[in-house]
Amino acid sequence: MAEMVKALRTKIHRTEAEAKYRRQKMTESFPEAMVKVPSDLLKAVECIPDPNDRHVLAAAIMARANTIVTQNTKHFPKTCVEQFGVLCETADDFLVHQYHLCPQLVLDKIDDQAIGISKDRAYIVASLRGSVSQFCKLLEQHPM
Repeated sequence: MAEMVKALRTKIHRTEAEAKYRRQKMTESFPEAMVKVPSDLLKAVECIPDPNDRHVLAAAIMARANTIVTQNTKHFPKTCVEQFGVLCETADDFLVHQYHLCPQLVLDKIDDQAIGISKDRAYIVASLRGSVSQFCKLLEQHPM
């Protein structure tokens, strides 16, 4: 969560209050995502080259997550994560996969997000295009 707050501040230029609000809402909305990682588990995932990334795989293991979603897939070598039954995908690949699993559910969620901010699907797709271009191409195939 600290990394997310830092990224909001430095990469997306959100204010401290905005970043703090986002963290609070995420914690409140997804308490099950707050996973405690035993220190011994960090030693078990030493196949992750950067010690500062090991907590991510350890948390995925503890949470029984199937996938780590990150733009830094090189930080999570396939041979390492797969031995723990975890995949590592970019956000674009992950969303494309979700779309192919259940297109209507994904479209409904995008539409729900749009309605939540009084916009339409096209607005959401446009805002995502820079980071998940392949996913947006799939979304654009459907009438908005």
